[in-house]
Amino acid sequence: MKKVMFIASTGGHLNELLQLEGLFSKYDSYLVTEKTKTTRSLKKRYPKVSYLVFGTKDHPFSYIFKFGFNIIKSFFLYLKVRPKVIITTGTHTAVPMCYIGKLFGAKVIFIETFANRTTRTVSGKMVYPIAHEFVVQWEDMLEMYPDAVFGGWIY
Repeated sequence: MKKVMFIASTGGHLNELLQLEGLFSKYDSYLVTEKTKTTRSLKKRYPKVSYLVFGTKDHPFSYIFKFGFNIIKSFFLYLKVRPKVIITTGTHTAVPMCYIGKLFGAKVIFIETFANRTTRTVSGKMVYPIAHEFVVQWEDMLEMYPDAVFGGWIY
């Protein structure tokens, strides 16, 4: 069975990613997100969950260290899981994993967040050049990402 990693930051990005839960049972699926009070319970529902350190750009000094740690942890997590496909709804937590996956030959599928209809996200701009498939949820976003696929809303 094909290994697929689903990865997103906590909050709205994770909520969007969990809308794809129907795909989880079709693959050998792994879920990766940030560890917070609200995400700890995911282990009860999904057997293969890994956590990265929660960080926010609102605290830039500590964020630099947490982001650096997450890059290293992502590298080792990728080597442990070895997914053939990485599916993400963003954001900063997922970008390093997308690049690591691309380096090792995994297919990267990025779904731009539903929350942005008129502007590109930072993570979207970073992953767009390396994504095998880039999906937008608003047709207007095709102007900003001309090689993207319009997938409609995942909610």
